[in-house]
Amino acid sequence: MTSILRTGPAARLGALLLLVGPLVSWAAELVTAAAWTSPRYAPLYNWVSHLGLPERETAFGQTADSPLAWVMNTGWVFYGAVLILGAVLLLDQRKGWRPIVLTALAVLSGVGVSLVGLVHGSTENLANGLAVFHFLGAQSVIVSGNVFALVAGVSARHLGLDRSRGRLLITLGVLGLIGFVLFMVDVRAGIEWNIGLFERWAIYPIMVGHALLGATLSTRQAVRVVDAHDGAVLAR
Repeated sequence: MTSILRTGPAARLGALLLLVGPLVSWAAELVTAAAWTSPRYAPLYNWVSHLGLPERETAFGQTADSPLAWVMNTGWVFYGAVLILGAVLLLDQRKGWRPIVLTALAVLSGVGVSLVGLVHGSTENLANGLAVFHFLGAQSVIVSGNVFALVAGVSARHLGLDRSRGRLLITLGVLGLIGFVLFMVDVRAGIEWNIGLFERWAIYPIMVGHALLGATLSTRQAVRVVDAHDGAVLAR
């Protein structure tokens, strides 16, 4: 089976970046949410993007007061940047359509999550029209991120993954897309019941998929280095 992965230090760095991105974003989310005092942040109820609102305000029917909004926004921009860089370094785009599609999806996701951090979904941005970039960013990262998990799962053998990890990635992608549909129904139909639950249902599978892929491939890359070193020693 033809591998679609690069080798060497750059590829190891790429795999590590895929792992670090979601971990940093989760850490930023926990720190930012803990800083809310009035009101307290409720993960199942509150919008995820309200963590990044720099001013106290009421937006989309919820009061937001996020004193550490800059932490969350930095986490999102960091995640987007390392996701793009990690995919470019890890995947060998010369090896056919699979690495090209995966890289394109990673770029879409990276740009999308960075836009969420750079352009807030505030009432001011709703009034001046800039909020459209926030919405486009959020929806693009959710769709492309979950499709990335699906394509990675289907391409498991080309990524050096076993069948169980491939099936897990496919499952994550399907769950994330189901969550996105439920989230959109919840919002568009005006139900707005536990928005945070459905939003995270759509987002977290993406992050778990990136972390799983990054952790697995960074370990495999390290093993390859050790094997190559041992082979060179034995050949002497």
